[in-house]
Amino acid sequence: MATLPVHRWRMAPDGYATYRQLRALGLRPGGQDVAAQVERPRRRRGPLVAYLYRIDRAKPVRPMTPAKWAALAKANAARRLCPECRRDAGYVIPPSLGMCSACAFPDNAPEGASWNSSPHTAR
Repeated sequence: MATLPVHRWRMAPDGYATYRQLRALGLRPGGQDVAAQVERPRRRRGPLVAYLYRIDRAKPVRPMTPAKWAALAKANAARRLCPECRRDAGYVIPPSLGMCSACAFPDNAPEGASWNSSPHTAR
């Protein structure tokens, strides 16, 4: 394997872009190999490395189909569903808790709060 050209931070030549820069332009690498890399030196650790792709070889991003939109909506809805009370929490449930805040902290709920009226909490 040939070695990649290495450029210093902010010194990459025109015609190259990182993955995020390609995405901002509405492009994707499209199967091409990494063309170069940029290194940002750090004091006590190894350098930060960003891989560069050629813009002229990049392809347009594939459009979202209705099936992809539906699958994404279903996955996001599943992340909002509390496994304890089986209700939509209204936000993405944090993995650290594993349940909505009303189920995780039932003592902090004000008396008679409708959002904490799940059947498994003791009153």
